[in-house]
Amino acid sequence: MGEPGKPGLLDRLRTRYQWFDHLMRAHGRFGDRNGGFFAAGLTYYTIFALFPLLMVGFAVFGFVLAERPQLLGTIDDHIRSQVTGPLGDQLLDLMNSAIDARTSVGIIGLAAATWGGLGWISHLRQALTEMWWEQRLESPGFVHNKLSDLLALLGTFAVTMATIGLTTLGHAAPLAAVLKWLGMPKLSVFDWLFWLISIVISTVVSWLLFTWMIARLPRGKVSFVDSARAGLVAAIGFELFKQVGSVYLKVVLRSPAGATFGPVLGLMVFAYITAYLVLFCTAWAATASTDPRARPVEPPPPAIIAPRVQRDEGLSARQAVTAMAMGAVGALTFSRLTRRPR
Repeated sequence: MGEPGKPGLLDRLRTRYQWFDHLMRAHGRFGDRNGGFFAAGLTYYTIFALFPLLMVGFAVFGFVLAERPQLLGTIDDHIRSQVTGPLGDQLLDLMNSAIDARTSVGIIGLAAATWGGLGWISHLRQALTEMWWEQRLESPGFVHNKLSDLLALLGTFAVTMATIGLTTLGHAAPLAAVLKWLGMPKLSVFDWLFWLISIVISTVVSWLLFTWMIARLPRGKVSFVDSARAGLVAAIGFELFKQVGSVYLKVVLRSPAGATFGPVLGLMVFAYITAYLVLFCTAWAATASTDPRARPVEPPPPAIIAPRVQRDEGLSARQAVTAMAMGAVGALTFSRLTRRPR
């Protein structure tokens, strides 16, 4: 017989580094559970849900302008000064028509946003559940799932709004305003310091949001500790991706074609990478060493075959006499019954 083959480079690295083995197990789980397919589906639902949200935003903007005629007049004057000719008149007509139809646009947009949001949260919860569990969980029913998805959607929306508010408060502009209010001189070192502080705050806020998604959105109870670790990894990766994305937009928006198609393409890439990152980190949490689902199943103990042989000693003397007596009685009875009368 030939010698067994030597382990490859990946096998040696997995044996030597536990974190690399964990990463490879997460990658295998992500591929086995169709993580890329779920990420693409989440991208579709995300883009689809943006249009109804824009309708709701336009309706809210229309209600605000209708209640503040001075602000409406200021915007009108600004548009006339910046855009002259027929194009400016078309923009003003479009704005006025949006204000007039704010109620119908808001109702239609809210209904469409609710329907699209339920599809988005259902797909997201199914994807997270697939990353966590090897076997499919039994569905409690259509109505129960939809009510649960609605509550999860409202909770995710509340957490998202809270994280956006915290991110806004931690941005460099509010910090610079506080510095100006304190009367301190504006130095370049403070700009770098505020930039670092804003990144740290944004990472912490993203950590809270991703931990909420990974730990609370699956259709079952999961480990919160592993979810928090995976949420931190996702938040760091998300912040790095945002920095790269900001550079991409600055480069793309310089050309007219880039200004037209760049934001749309960037939005699709942003949605896909974010969904991919969250699902992969969920697979990473599901294959953590502290999770019982990731532990290898121990083989059963070896079977011990021990045949038992019992010696049959036959009938005892008393049993033999009893059997003979029973046979004689039976034979006598049978002969009496079969005897024919003469």
